[in-house]
Order: sequence, then structure tokens, then C-alpha cells
Amino acid sequence: MAPFEPAYLRLLRSGGFEERVQTAQAALRDCALCPWACHVDRTQKIGFCRTGAEAIVSSAFPHMGEEDPLTGIYGSGTIFFAQCNMRCQFCQNYEISQLGEGRPISAERLAEVMLRLQEVGCHNINFVSPTHVIPQIITAVYLAAQQGLSIPLVYNTGGYDALEGLRLLDGIIDIYMPDMKYADATLAQKYSKIRDYPRHNRAAVREMHRQVGDLQLDERGIATRGLLVRHLVLPEGIAGTAEIVRFLAEEISPNTYVNIMGQYRPAWRVAERQIAPLNRPVTRQEVEEARALARRAGLRLDERRAWLVRWL
Repeated sequence: MAPFEPAYLRLLRSGGFEERVQTAQAALRDCALCPWACHVDRTQKIGFCRTGAEAIVSSAFPHMGEEDPLTGIYGSGTIFFAQCNMRCQFCQNYEISQLGEGRPISAERLAEVMLRLQEVGCHNINFVSPTHVIPQIITAVYLAAQQGLSIPLVYNTGGYDALEGLRLLDGIIDIYMPDMKYADATLAQKYSKIRDYPRHNRAAVREMHRQVGDLQLDERGIATRGLLVRHLVLPEGIAGTAEIVRFLAEEISPNTYVNIMGQYRPAWRVAERQIAPLNRPVTRQEVEEARALARRAGLRLDERRAWLVRWL
């Protein structure tokens, strides 16, 4: 097996990385990096994402709770960005995504954080909620790559992504990990306050797969490149699991790696206002049925958390 080389090092060696940084920074001045397409000059003010020229980081640490292909032995080097381009009424990390807990960080400092996570042994750098800070990430990766960064990059997103933003990441991101939250646009609008989620989400997943293909693992079972989809099971079938697994199997790849997540519980607005039917956890039966749908579709199902289902 050939030794792994992350995509961004090939881009650096080709001489095209500096131009990509310049293009990404220019995009901040007329922002259409996500489907909101605010066209705000984010060097001067904030858009819907409530983030300006600098990214805001809430925390960064080796995460031991991600999927096995990301976590391995030493953890996934997660960097949690504050704010979000979605308003999920049940967000379990709302202090970060909605209240904006965190501190602004320069590209230089963000590069240092990546290098430190690599130094402590993390198998990858995992950008959590990165959609609204793509230019900041690209700039920081450019700096870190010149200083010895050499592990895969994970784009861990809620799935409300635009092609304009994703194309800036082509040749930089190794592993895409999008959510597929809803199959129904009306429900997405109701519970996450976003427009036309399924159309944008599916176009994004197609583009991600075009860039990196199916998930690839090394001899240790650690992900090096490819697509890993997350799908959170919601009460009363709100997430539209059957339609989503069909889309993945028939329109992306039957070899798509998918994590059917069963940890939903009421949080934030849903918990405060008792918004039915999301004001209860999912049942064991709902999770088992969702996983069965993925199996029948022939997808590569993440089984690591299967034992948790038995205890719901």
C-alpha cells in the first residue's frame, strides 16, 4: 500500500495553494459560501452566520467519541467553530452554535492549534461546523502545511453547504462528513429555520463524493479519504430516513459509509418550549428501524455504536 499523503500537500507542492487562499479570502468580501448567499462583505460586518473576518473557536482537543475510523487510538483532533448557518431548534451544542461561545482566532493561531493536535497523536484534524469559515480554514491549513502538517482533514458539517464554498476546498479536504438531516424541506424550515435544505444538501453530498469518493481506510482501520455521512434519527420519522438511504445507495454509491445516529434527545428551544413531537428522545424501535433501512439499502453501516441502541 502506498504511503498516505493528504490532498493539501499535493496542492502545496503544485504551487496552487497560495492562489486558492487569495480566492477564498476574496470570497469573504461578497459572501456566498453557504446557501444563504448573504453577499455581505464579511471583512466589514457579519452575515447570517454571525461571523466576520476571523473564525471563532470554542474548543480544540483529541475527541475520543467520533466514529471509529476517525477516533482510532489517539482521537480525532476536533476544532469546534462557534456560530452556525443553521438554527436547529434541538441543537445539543447550542451554547456554541447559537450563543457563540468561543474566542476569535487568527489564521496563524489556528495553524498552531492544528500542529499541536498532530503533535499529541491525533489521527486527523476535524473541523466541526466549518461551513461559514471556509476561507479562514484554507488560510490556516496553508500556513500549517508549510510547517509540517501531514494528517487528513475532516470537514464535519451540518450539510447546509453551497457548491461555491465546497469547490474552494477541492484538493484540500480529505474526508467529508456531512449530516443529512432532512428529506423534507418543509420540516427543515420548521425545525432548523433553513430554506430548501434537501436540494442544497443533496447537491453538496454529490460534490463531496465527486471530490473524494467512497471512504477509504488504512491497514489500522483509520480513515484517510472519502465520504462519511451522518444521519440523526428523529422522532416520528421526521428525518426521512427511508428517502435519504435510498438517495445515498442509488445516487451516490452503495458503498457509502453511513452512521445512523440514535442519540437524539430534546435540547434548546425544543426542550424549553416542549415542541412536539421532538420533545421526547427517540425510541429503540425507531433507531433499529432506521438502521434496518440502511442495511437493506446495502450501505456500509457504522456498527460501532450498535450496542448503545440496546440500552435506549
